[in-house]
Amino acid sequence: MSLNAVRPWRNIYRRKSRQIHVGSVPVGGDAPISVQTMTNTLTNDAAATIKQIQACAEAGADIVRVSCPDEASTKAMHEIVRESPVPLVADIHFHYKRAIEAAEAGAACLRINPGNIGSPERVREVVKAARDHGCSIRIGVNAGSLEKHLLDKYGEPCPEAMIESGLDHMRILDDNDFHEYKISVKASDVFMAAAAYQGLAEATDAPIHLGITEAGGLTSGTIKSAIGLGNLLWMGIGDTLRVSLSADPVEEVKVGFEILKSLGLRHRGVNIISCPSCARQGFDVIKTVEILEKRLEHIKTPMSLSIIGCVVNGPGEALMTDVGFTGGGAGSGMVYLAGAQSHKMSNDQMIEHIVEQVEKRAEQIETEDVTKVAV
Repeated sequence: MSLNAVRPWRNIYRRKSRQIHVGSVPVGGDAPISVQTMTNTLTNDAAATIKQIQACAEAGADIVRVSCPDEASTKAMHEIVRESPVPLVADIHFHYKRAIEAAEAGAACLRINPGNIGSPERVREVVKAARDHGCSIRIGVNAGSLEKHLLDKYGEPCPEAMIESGLDHMRILDDNDFHEYKISVKASDVFMAAAAYQGLAEATDAPIHLGITEAGGLTSGTIKSAIGLGNLLWMGIGDTLRVSLSADPVEEVKVGFEILKSLGLRHRGVNIISCPSCARQGFDVIKTVEILEKRLEHIKTPMSLSIIGCVVNGPGEALMTDVGFTGGGAGSGMVYLAGAQSHKMSNDQMIEHIVEQVEKRAEQIETEDVTKVAV
């Protein structure tokens, strides 16, 4: 068992929600919280979109959303769905025919707002297409595009208006006897989004898709998302999430997993515990960690690695990780394996040696897990 296993005092008790499926991925119930992202290529450029989806899947994305603004995009979806290694969500706004075409093309989920699709008859057509083709639906409420009557009622975008919008959209699907849906109430304001999600979580058992919309660039958006999503996840709210960054979609996936890993909600790949470094460091910690992050991207097994520059905190951190290296003196440091002091290693050979030890430990963990399943 990995030393990074969740301790009892770190448990988060998740809100009970009903479970739906986005293709092969369960969302809600006791399913792991799934990580999503969205392509930013032109969807009608199938080759470019497929390439980006594959990169996101390699980074760990469970689900990828693809915008379908026109007929050329939904036509391309046939090839994109066929080549995608993960289920796809078709992002639809206003055009009910695009939703029907996307369902026919094999999309696993339709992101729509039923109230914006048009007449009740058009909504029924979209629901029928979703049901006939095994699609789930995501209701996507956004503070920036609330219905006029709600803005008139509340005077401005606010959590209450977002919750009411979500409940109205859910009612439309429920009235059509369609219950395979999840819902989001996103805002770029962290306080507004958090309040809306808390109210929504109390009002429905539908699976909840978390997101802080238009969060910003890689650094600022990561921080804003970590604060907003982290607090909601800590409260047990959320069944799937997307980190919205003005950055490569692969970065959204990485940030999403790091948020979940920090809360012990998902474990994928190497969790590096490292110090910020100071004058006591026995080697260049910052450069070492930068290199190791790249060299260890191929490891999918959940495990922990501590890289600490000196003996102040190094030994203590290493005792709680699968592999550890603590800086010492005279150009060498101490290697720890499975929480125990093992042997010394020179700084100039340290990176290659750590990569080797991490790969070995990953194999051991995988073997242990297989043995448990067999037993």
